[in-house]
Amino acid sequence: MKIIIADKSHIVYANIICETISEAAKVRGTGIAKREPEYVISKMEIGNAVIALDGKTFAGFCYIESWSHGKFVANSGLIVHPNYRKQGLAKQIKERIFEHSIEKFPRAKIFGITTGLAVMKMNSELGYKPVTFSELTTDQFFWKGCQTCKNYDVLQRTQQSMCLCTGMLYDPNSETKEPKEIKEKTFTRLKNIKQTLFLKKNKK
Repeated sequence: MKIIIADKSHIVYANIICETISEAAKVRGTGIAKREPEYVISKMEIGNAVIALDGKTFAGFCYIESWSHGKFVANSGLIVHPNYRKQGLAKQIKERIFEHSIEKFPRAKIFGITTGLAVMKMNSELGYKPVTFSELTTDQFFWKGCQTCKNYDVLQRTQQSMCLCTGMLYDPNSETKEPKEIKEKTFTRLKNIKQTLFLKKNKK
């Protein structure tokens, strides 16, 4: 199994990615917005996505969105194909897209909204904190992405102040005291990223 940065060579997987997201939304019945192949392709083309492949077989996907001129970043569209679920793959993809987000947007606040308890647990382990929607981006392009969710009317009725999703935020500049385990994991992750970037720079 490989979890790699997606590029133009992975465009062939765009349809199955969107189909898998659509089917997951039907099963869960809440909290998953529809994605179009063209949008997924645009993320691959600029290196803002990771894909999990078992040989040449699609296994999972997630992409990065940037809002408010790079001040906020969201890891969206996390999906694992049914054939590869309950193997810990979602967590591996989540960790890889989180690391990639820090590499590309080191000063950005990374956030997400979700109804999934598993995603909330993964976010917490990465250092995310539950927050009110007022602490997330005010960029309307982000919130328009919720229009295909069946709960969009709730978001509208509350003037974007709340919905069935929980908002979670990772702030690299936060001075909030974190549990020792999370702090150590975050420090090690950032250290590894810096080492990787240093090695890439020296190779050039």
